[in-house]
Amino acid sequence: MTSTNIQPLQTTRAPKRKLSVGLARSEWDILEAQRLRYRVFAGELGANLPSTVPGVDQDIYDPFCEHLIVCDDNDGTVVGTYRILSPENARRVGNYYSENEFDLTRLQLLRPRLVEIGRSCVHPDYRNGATIALLWSGLARYMLENHYGYLIGCASISMADGGHAAASLFSRLGEHMSPLEYRVFPRCPLPLDALRHDLDAELPPLIKGYLRAGAYICGEPAWDPDFNTADLPILMPVSRIDDRYAKHFMGKQD
Repeated sequence: MTSTNIQPLQTTRAPKRKLSVGLARSEWDILEAQRLRYRVFAGELGANLPSTVPGVDQDIYDPFCEHLIVCDDNDGTVVGTYRILSPENARRVGNYYSENEFDLTRLQLLRPRLVEIGRSCVHPDYRNGATIALLWSGLARYMLENHYGYLIGCASISMADGGHAAASLFSRLGEHMSPLEYRVFPRCPLPLDALRHDLDAELPPLIKGYLRAGAYICGEPAWDPDFNTADLPILMPVSRIDDRYAKHFMGKQD
């Protein structure tokens, strides 16, 4: 694992709630994050998550990842999580998770400073701006402390309607496309030509947040049959993060 010590960055108070964020420090905290992932992805969204432990989302990447968690300090409950795969640990496991969905050949030169994030989810009782802000602050601190330069991940859009909403959304996001040298290519492409592009679909809040912060979309969406989602390849160069976000999440000064 990458050596880093993230102390709780800040707290936010809701009625009778005090939240903190940091990297999981025990196997129990990691297991609780994986249980939360299973509850959200399998229980709520119907994803097919093969696992050797009932009610727990685990795969071959988890042992190589660090797990960013938001906890309710009143009882220690894990209420939000991201998993983080550093470039060093991506080499150890053999690839990034995203490479199962996309050909990342054009990002080869970025790999020494490329961090992958994924499995982002929040407990339904804590889905508010404060919880997301804590997760993003934790990611920002991780990137700064380890001197990494790029974040990559797959941002999902539901395929509950067969993919029409995803195709419609993608057709409106041209201004956010990456330069050609950062383009990646889906291994199982969403069949865009066979889908509608005229639906007035709502962009998922997480993707909206990424794009507002300065992220690129690096190519066409892939279809993930296990999660039944259309996944957009997202690349966030730290140097592109919008000043408002940098000041808020990274403590950047003018």
